[in-house]
Amino acid sequence: MSDQTKSPVSFPVNVARLPKKGMEVVIEADAEQRGALAAAHDLSAVERFTARLEVNSWKRGGVKVAGHVRADIVQACIVTLDPVAETVDEEVSALFLPENSKLMVPRRSAEGEILLDAEGDDAPEPFTGDTVDVGQLAEEFFALGINPYPRKAGVAVEPAADGSEDEKRGPLYEKLQALKKKP
Repeated sequence: MSDQTKSPVSFPVNVARLPKKGMEVVIEADAEQRGALAAAHDLSAVERFTARLEVNSWKRGGVKVAGHVRADIVQACIVTLDPVAETVDEEVSALFLPENSKLMVPRRSAEGEILLDAEGDDAPEPFTGDTVDVGQLAEEFFALGINPYPRKAGVAVEPAADGSEDEKRGPLYEKLQALKKKP
């Protein structure tokens, strides 16, 4: 996980103080946090953001995080620029190990190549220090669930009237052309 920018829904969990039975973390973003999420992900609005996560100890000093992130968002339609309300509902699952853990050493072939299983589970992520930011993890899964091409119901891109294969140019195209012409 990137430490460059702090997540608006940051929730650091101290690995050393994690109860043996684990702990539940519930993150309900307030209005300020939802506004920051909307700005960070180029959304018109985030009307609700909730993450419910189970954080448990895993192997030697590691952490296992599992749960769900749900959010109600508003984006601009890619055709009409009208607001489109959508729901993000993503399962969260990740493993973390201390950066100096011997378990972080990848498996290698006899020739020294790193072996990866494309169909297998993701490798654990390293963490530094004694905390893992499960709020940032929830935000990463939230971002994965955002529809990159939101469309208003019933709206389609029509072929050009002249029969060419160019897509019909909508309001966004016109706005971009206007910006292009400005000195």
